[in-house]
Amino acid sequence: MSKIEFVDHSTVTLYKSNAYDVDCARAAWVSQNTQAHEKEAEEGRVEGLINFLLREKHMSPFEHGSFTFIIDTPIFVAREFMRHRSFAYSEVSGRYTELEPRFYVPSLDRPMRQEGKVGNYTFVPDGELSIDHVIPHIEANSRDSWNSYQALLEYGVAKEVARMVLPVNTMTTFWATVNPRNLMHFLDLRTDAQAMFEIREVAVKMEEIFKQQMPLTYKAWSKNQPNKEVDK
Repeated sequence: MSKIEFVDHSTVTLYKSNAYDVDCARAAWVSQNTQAHEKEAEEGRVEGLINFLLREKHMSPFEHGSFTFIIDTPIFVAREFMRHRSFAYSEVSGRYTELEPRFYVPSLDRPMRQEGKVGNYTFVPDGELSIDHVIPHIEANSRDSWNSYQALLEYGVAKEVARMVLPVNTMTTFWATVNPRNLMHFLDLRTDAQAMFEIREVAVKMEEIFKQQMPLTYKAWSKNQPNKEVDK
């Protein structure tokens, strides 16, 4: 029997990208000829144009290009992520593949206690609660569920049926492909302080990749985020 692994974070890897700042500018300059494109780029006007486009919400030039991410995360995060229908998805299938014994257990700094009213909740850390109750229960349930999954497979039960006993903190892997415009919309929502802790962790890692791949667009986008610190 495979050894159970507990992890306390998600990972995000950029598989490929063909999204570049200059391409967004060229898409906006579509009515001009190729020589004009090159001249504008040489004159350093790409950054100014991108600032203008984002400030005025002219977003169609940012629909050219794409990012493909490989995301390893718990099932409950993947399901919330996939509410964003502007991405294209491919996920490891529990129908055809025996899933791995990897389960998410939150770290001690993950907010555990919910306070406030509906629509105005706050979440606060509670290390003692995590150590005494949350982590032990999650680990025990994960082990029991994995043992049941293995038992069903040994009985000859189909993988698509046996997986029904597994909890939503089971780790899954999926590919997500998106254009820059829809990536920025996703980041608007999921890097917000009110977003769920685990999906915000994923979004922050995607944001760093976006920053590296499209630095001018990232900088202009950040200027329009009220709580962002923008590099000077």
